[in-house]
Amino acid sequence: MKILISSCLLGEDVRYDGNNSSIALNSKFSFSQKELFMDILCDNDIYSFCPEVSGGLSIPRIPAEIVKRDKPFIVQNQNGEDVTINFLLGAKKALDLCKEENIKVALLKANSPSCGNIKIYDGTFSNTLIDSQGLTAKLLKENEIEIFNEDQLQELVKYIKTNS
Repeated sequence: MKILISSCLLGEDVRYDGNNSSIALNSKFSFSQKELFMDILCDNDIYSFCPEVSGGLSIPRIPAEIVKRDKPFIVQNQNGEDVTINFLLGAKKALDLCKEENIKVALLKANSPSCGNIKIYDGTFSNTLIDSQGLTAKLLKENEIEIFNEDQLQELVKYIKTNS
């Protein structure tokens, strides 16, 4: 199965702080979770993608959060600069790739203002999570692409087995 995966989860140093969120190398994940992730990588066609970098943001970059979660969306970095267009462009490029390659499922970084599929930060830069979606996750979901995050690997595997 073709799977879009957040580049940071694959170990690419594309996060806002210049680091990554590698599942394989992160001590927060158990060996069995890492093994499950490696099985997903080995058994499927993987498309690495970072919407924020694809939208033109630098590495590293100033942290950003969604400050207005309905249209017209507003995403600002911690300095108050509007980076909405970068987030929207990255989301559109992710959707375009999914359409071009017929990708129906994505494994995205939890809590990200782009990729979060269940929770994101509330826009106050206070480390407060709320129930909401990042802009890329939201656009992909609206276009019938199933979204999972790194804490939902078991669910992703079940989805793959059911839909392969």
